[in-house]
Amino acid sequence: MTKLRLGAIFEDKPLKVTVEIPAGLHRDLTAYAAALARETGTGISDPTRLIVPMLERFIATDRGFSKARKRSQVAQGHSDGESGR
Repeated sequence: MTKLRLGAIFEDKPLKVTVEIPAGLHRDLTAYAAALARETGTGISDPTRLIVPMLERFIATDRGFSKARKRSQVAQGHSDGESGR
C-alpha cells in the first residue's frame, strides 16, 4: 500500500477563509480523501478539510522556506525558533 504524506485529520479551532478552487482540484481532493480513509480507517466528510493539513505539510517540509524563515528570524533577532504567531 502507498504511504500517503498526510496522517489523520484532527479538529482545531478554525479561522474562516473563503477560497475558490478549480473543479479538477476538488476531484483530486475527493480522491485523496477516499485514499486517506482507506489507509487510516477514518472517513472525511468534506474533502476540502484536507487543504489545511496539506498546506501545513507543504510549508513544514519546504527547505527553502525553512532557510528563509531562519535567516529572517536571525535578522530580526529571534533565535528561539518562534514564528511570532
